[in-house]
This record gives sequence, C-alpha cells and structure tokens, in this order.
Amino acid sequence: MNSALVPLPIVIPLLAAALAVIFVRFHIVQRAIALSALIGSVGVSIALLVQVEEHDVVKMDAGGWAAPLGITYVVDRLSAIMLVTSSLMLLIVLIYAIGQRGVEDNHLAFDAVYLVLAAGVAASFVTGDMFNLFVAFEMMLAASFVLLTLGGRADQVRGGMTYVVISLVASAMFITALALLYASTGTINMADLAQRIPELSSGVRTGFSLLLILVFGVKAGLFPLFFWLPDSYPTAPGPVTAIFAGLLTKVGVYAIIRTQTLLFPPDSQQGTVLLIIGGLTMAVGALGALAQDDLKRLLSFHIVGQIGFMIFGLGLFTVAGISAVVFYIVQTILVKTNLFLVAGLIDRHTGSSRISRVGGVVRSAPIIAVFFAVPALSLAGLPPSSGFAGKFALINAGVMSSQWAIVTVALIVSLLTLFSMTKIWAGVFWGEPESATPLAEGRTNGGPPLMVLATGLTVALSISFVVFAGPMFELAERAGDDLMNPSAYINAVLGGGGS
Repeated sequence: MNSALVPLPIVIPLLAAALAVIFVRFHIVQRAIALSALIGSVGVSIALLVQVEEHDVVKMDAGGWAAPLGITYVVDRLSAIMLVTSSLMLLIVLIYAIGQRGVEDNHLAFDAVYLVLAAGVAASFVTGDMFNLFVAFEMMLAASFVLLTLGGRADQVRGGMTYVVISLVASAMFITALALLYASTGTINMADLAQRIPELSSGVRTGFSLLLILVFGVKAGLFPLFFWLPDSYPTAPGPVTAIFAGLLTKVGVYAIIRTQTLLFPPDSQQGTVLLIIGGLTMAVGALGALAQDDLKRLLSFHIVGQIGFMIFGLGLFTVAGISAVVFYIVQTILVKTNLFLVAGLIDRHTGSSRISRVGGVVRSAPIIAVFFAVPALSLAGLPPSSGFAGKFALINAGVMSSQWAIVTVALIVSLLTLFSMTKIWAGVFWGEPESATPLAEGRTNGGPPLMVLATGLTVALSISFVVFAGPMFELAERAGDDLMNPSAYINAVLGGGGS
C-alpha cells in the first residue's frame, strides 16, 4: 500500500498553479502545465481507487504526526470514486475551455486559478480533518469568485458577489461549528469525533447534526438555501458554469454524507429532516425550471432538483439508499457537466441561450442534438440511460423503507423534468425562433473541434456508465456499506485505538 499517493491529488494541482503563475506570459507553457497536472491527477486518482479496492482505506499522516494530533488525509471508496470523477471532469472541461477562444486564452490567470479550484475539490474529498475541510472550502471559494467574474460584466460581478457573500456567511457558520465541536470534544479529527460525539448528550448531538446540515446545505444548494445558485451560475463563462454545475454543489453533498454517516450515531441522524428537505429541494428545482426561458438558468434549477434526489437517498440511512446516492452522484456529475457543455455549444452556434430566440438546431448542427439527447434522457430518468438506473435505485430504496411520500414526490419531479427537457428539445432543436438571431462564429459542425471533442467525451462517459452499470453499482454498494459501517475508516485513521 502506497500512502504517499494520498496527498498527490492536492499537491500536483497546487504545484502546477505555482508554475503557471511563473510562466504567466507564456500561454502555451501555462496550458501544457495545466493539462499535464490534470492528466497526472486522473492517473493518481485511478491508482488510489485500485488501492482502496484492495485495502478498503488508505491514509497518510502529514509530517508523521499520528491522528488525532496530526493532520490526516484519508481515501476510502467514496473519496476515491469522487476523486476519479472530479479529476476526469476537470480535465475535460479544461480541454473545452481551450477550444472556446476568449475564455482560457484571454485571461492570463485562468489556468492557475482553475488548478487551485482543482486542488480545493481534491482536498475536500481526502481530508480527514474538519478544519482542513474548511480550508478546502475557502480555496474553492477564492478560486470560484475569480472564475465567476471573468470578463468583468456587470451581471457577472453581481452574481459573483451574491455567491461570495452567501459563501462567506456559510464559512462563518462553519468556523463557529468547528469551535463548538472542539470545545465540546477536544478534537476536530473526523475519526476521533466519531468516537467522542456519541459521548455528548442527545440534544447536543442533534444540534451539531442540524448545524452541519445548515452549513453544508448552503454549499450544496438545498432548499431554502439555494437562491444564490440560479443567479450566479448562468452569468459565468460556459466552461466555468459547466464545472461548477457538475462539481461544486456535489462537494457540499459529499460533506453532508461524510459528516452525517461518520460523526453521528443512528439516534442523532436527521433522517426525517433530510427527507423533508430533499423533497422540497426536488420540487422547487423542477418547478423553477419549468418557468425559465434561458437555457442555462433552466439547467441551473435542475442542479437544485438533482441535489434533492441525493438528499432523499441519504435521508433513508440504509445501505440501499446510500449506495443509490453514490451511484447517482457520479452519473449526475457526468450529466450536468455534459448538459452545460452542450448549452455552451448552442450559445456559440446560435448567438443566444434563450429558448424562444433559437430554433432548428437539429437541422443546422445535428451533432449538438445528439450530444443533448443522451444527457437529457438521463436527467429525466428514462431507460436505458444511467439516470434511469440511478433513479430506480433511489426509488427502490425508498419503497424498501416504506417512505411513500418522498417516493411519490420523486416520481412527480421526474415527470416534470421530462417535460422541461421536452420543452428544450422542441424549442431549441425543432422549433422556429420568435426573433431572428444571427448565427455566431463557429457555427459549422457544432463548434470548434476541441469544444466538440470535450463534449463528445462526456457523452461517451455517460454511455459507458450505462454499459458498465452493473460493476459501477456494485462499487457503489461497497461504498455505501463502508459509509453505514464506518469502523474500518475509524480504525485505519486511529490505528484501532483512538485517542
């Protein structure tokens, strides 16, 4: 077992970001550094997944200081799955950004900031320390604000300010929660907290559980804390919106899953609260999408709706429910990234992202229609897409737990999602525009080659997810079993003894 691999998904992008700053005037060198770093991160993440499959948990104590005194980096199955998925998406979106002239090549800081974002995402998945999780979130916040406001348009700055203010409020709540946790338990190491929190009174445990749901709920975009998301994401450049849509809210969901399953005993897990929040988040996302005419804003509301499905599965607190969530998160990251990359191609091809102003894309650029059809079917949950497998697993887990109300909401929301996807298909691809919009540069063959290539890669990954759905779900089941029975995680970090 090679524990030296554990911090590399963080270290490689950070070192590459420093090199990109040094070569800020040599754009080709910057680009080569960023691509090499993300390819390396993909390779390391796959190697970690292989190790985790063999050893269950791989960890490294920074500086040789054993937990809980030192900082520990831990990779279990969930962490490894998220690392592989996120590193692949970061690489593909960077290729897309290189192809979309005016985003990556006109902003000297893009590659360096993008790599800092990649390091923050990886740090969130591998840290075994709550304060390091806070640091990882702040890395992502700083990088996100820069990327959201690239171009300096008034709507971008306004959306970016909304995002950063809400995130800073969440950060203040997070650091307060950490102070209270440390005052109550004397530790902020996650494995050590898992042993000490059960010693607290029931009311205190419940309070901490609800506080962490609130903190991470802002990051994830849960109801009623989602309002910043549809205002912030659509104003950003296409590649930035794609990676935010695919990854950033999922980091918040990951944090909720990790803390709720690891830190709190069954009598303090907020199953009913999470089911109610999940149902409301699903409903608001689907209904909000129906009212939109702008393609990116419509898809942004669907981000909210899909987060609701994940919280629904977590709220069951069963192996079946958690396994379905792990499977669903991965396929949703692929699908949402794919859809926003397609939205960028449509915007570039037609000169607009408003559904009422574009039409006939299936005739002028059929490849874009194909690229949209695959993830749209998956988002709606129609067979034989990966979305169908994920939603079927979630609904089956709900039925097994006799949660009929949330199952009914999930089925209705799936129908509403199908309706909104049909609205896009009929309006953008088959309809005629209400007002003429000149076709933008790059109209032939769907767009610039690298943009088309990157979008095609996400489509291919989504299809392969269907082909290998069996093995993927078996891996998700093993991850779900680990999460519901965290003793292996705790023993690996604390050496079987604790503090």
